[in-house]
Amino acid sequence: MTVLLWILAVLALPFVLFAAWMAKVFLKEFFSHDPEADAEAAAATDGAVASAALGLLPAERQDTRAAGPLTAETAAALAAVQGGDWRPAAGLMASVGRDWERRSSLTFLLADRAADDDEWLLAWEAERPGDPDAAVVRARSSVILAWRVRGAKRAEYTTQEQFQGFHRALVNAREDIARAAGLNPDDPTPHIAEIWVALGLGYPNARMDTLWTEITRRAPHHYEAHFSALQYWCAKWRGSERLATEFAERAAAKAPDGSLLTALPLIAHFEHDDSDDTAADNTPEMVARVEAALKDAAAADPAHPRLPELRHLLAYYLHLQGRDEAAVEYFRLVDGHVDALPWRYRDNKAEYFCEVRDRAVLAAGGTGS
Repeated sequence: MTVLLWILAVLALPFVLFAAWMAKVFLKEFFSHDPEADAEAAAATDGAVASAALGLLPAERQDTRAAGPLTAETAAALAAVQGGDWRPAAGLMASVGRDWERRSSLTFLLADRAADDDEWLLAWEAERPGDPDAAVVRARSSVILAWRVRGAKRAEYTTQEQFQGFHRALVNAREDIARAAGLNPDDPTPHIAEIWVALGLGYPNARMDTLWTEITRRAPHHYEAHFSALQYWCAKWRGSERLATEFAERAAAKAPDGSLLTALPLIAHFEHDDSDDTAADNTPEMVARVEAALKDAAAADPAHPRLPELRHLLAYYLHLQGRDEAAVEYFRLVDGHVDALPWRYRDNKAEYFCEVRDRAVLAAGGTGS
């Protein structure tokens, strides 16, 4: 009998040990329960539900390639080039004429597609050699391709081979830029493209100043030009927080209402703000910057191609300043498109956009005015 009991005990031992392990896991999970994490998860769910009730879109339905909706003509032109037909794009570029804001915006969109596949651009160039519109698309595409060679990661995560290819491509892109500039001397767009060459190759400040003179002589309050130049002056590239802030404040102070250049001080702040709380976003200076940007956005042409970019920033900073009802109204205006600061630098930009938006909706009481 004793031997039988001993055998049964040996056979039962694995089951006893397994039960003990399961009890330990259960008790650990039970007593390590994080009420704060649960509260955050519940709030995230509530915010998503409240946003959906307002008709706002979930992360999977956000366009990650645009800051705002495209015009019907632009969407049609982009669809045509992806199908190999360059003529609608050429017609749209010609119709834009000397509207430099629209021209630079459209040029970038076309150049971005050409960087994916340029068969349609090659056909355009072959049929219309010397066309300044095709030339400027080529120039911008060359710069975009160079930056793709580099990759989007920080320098410490970029290989030497990537840097070498990047620099070679930027040097070659200068030829395309010079050609486009020569074919249309009044157009600031090729020179704006060169800012990204300056940034990548490390133009000295004096050379950047010379390039900047060429741009502002043609378009003194051009939004994309100022946005690009501000990147050059940021600490992460060729300047410092002081130089970036001074450049931004100076440009915003000189610009007329509706130029959208009040975005620049907000961007300069965003680029250099490493704090983990919102104290730096709620200083009297930052509140004044947001107020100036609200006025600027209200005065802007609703069709300004860069207006959505300012609206994204306003939605973000209004939320950080606790002005959530106003923030929700701006989130409504940009919902569906997330390729803008402050979301753009995130790998999960659509999810991050929805996370902040949902918090604002919840803080505003789940409704928009």
